[in-house]
Amino acid sequence: MSAHYVIQGGRPLRGEVTVSGSKNAALYTLPAALLTSEPVTIRNVPRIADIREMAEICESVGSTVEIDGETVRMVTPAVTSVAPPIELVSKLRASFLLMGALLGRMGEAECPPPGGDVIGSRPLDVHFVGFRALGATVERRGSAWRASAAKLTGARIFFDYPSVLGTVNVLFSAATAEGTTTIINAAAEPEVEMLADMLVSMGARISGQGTPLVTIEGVQALHGTDFTVIPDRLEVGTYLLGGVATHGDVRVTNADPLHLDSLLAKLRDMNARIEVDGCSVRATSPGELRAVNVQAVPYPGFATDLHPPMAAALTQATGVSLVHERVYDNRTLYVNELRKLGARITTAGDTVLIEGPTALGGSTVRALDIRAGAAVVVAALAAEGETTILDVHHLDRGYADLRERLAALGAVIERR
Repeated sequence: MSAHYVIQGGRPLRGEVTVSGSKNAALYTLPAALLTSEPVTIRNVPRIADIREMAEICESVGSTVEIDGETVRMVTPAVTSVAPPIELVSKLRASFLLMGALLGRMGEAECPPPGGDVIGSRPLDVHFVGFRALGATVERRGSAWRASAAKLTGARIFFDYPSVLGTVNVLFSAATAEGTTTIINAAAEPEVEMLADMLVSMGARISGQGTPLVTIEGVQALHGTDFTVIPDRLEVGTYLLGGVATHGDVRVTNADPLHLDSLLAKLRDMNARIEVDGCSVRATSPGELRAVNVQAVPYPGFATDLHPPMAAALTQATGVSLVHERVYDNRTLYVNELRKLGARITTAGDTVLIEGPTALGGSTVRALDIRAGAAVVVAALAAEGETTILDVHHLDRGYADLRERLAALGAVIERR
């Protein structure tokens, strides 16, 4: 049997936990460092498998990457390849960001479709809309996509959907393009805003980041930087939901409460008590939890990545809760795993219906992807008895020191 967790549930989580830097934001910073030949230092980087995978992909095209705890140092004096190998790219969805980074620096890039969690169709068209608008030719070559341009020129780019990775790829390729680029209906997630701020610290001229209208004034070249990654709002949410689901008392530090409005509003609607103090958030749930309706939508709405652990917590709420998924078309894979623990949960199209409260019981379940894994962890913590969670390598991709941090909150959890 591969690595797995064994959790003795039914115990409230209590105490304080400090979260890492944002997984998603940190993944964007390494391709950003490809845009300059100068050294780049990135701090507050989570110690997770996905970061190591991205570092290996960057090394395959010429970068030297040093990972020292939560600090990454990277330099790419010369790009040695514009085509990262398929065996590396296929492991990680964010690997497709090398298309924009290499196109921006070298005027050409070749990349196969990315890997990562299988939670939806994730069409690549949104990336190609941006590349083509900037003057690149995009074509399929065997199993890979190739983009090339003699010169990239600024343009007005409209996205049908505010794609996070599509927005980031345009930021990369437009940063040194000639002229002005405007993204209309850009992704406004904090991780995208932070990435734009990093590019500004490297000499880019970007305004409007964090809003649906972003403007990039192309510059001649970018330089090195020393940059700190924002806290992981999804990790914050997972620990808060674990505390609420177990009727515990959890304080999360190194958080940015301004990135958590949608989650905290729903927790309050559930009858949890929320206290915000600077960079810490505390959630307690001494009384009965109430059912709520949730819409998982692009930021500033409720985060799709918190949909699965929220659904797990809602198994402990009185009444019928509805979670509507508006981002990914296959986000509900976790539902069958929660049923194995006794959850009364059904799906109808992109909507999940949860009846509660349910006395969950231990069983053997799988972490099908990073956030589905978070869902079964939250449910296992609330369940009476012993739960075995298989395929925890998915959780390793998104959560640093998960077992240790849960144990510090009083969870009885082993990794075997």
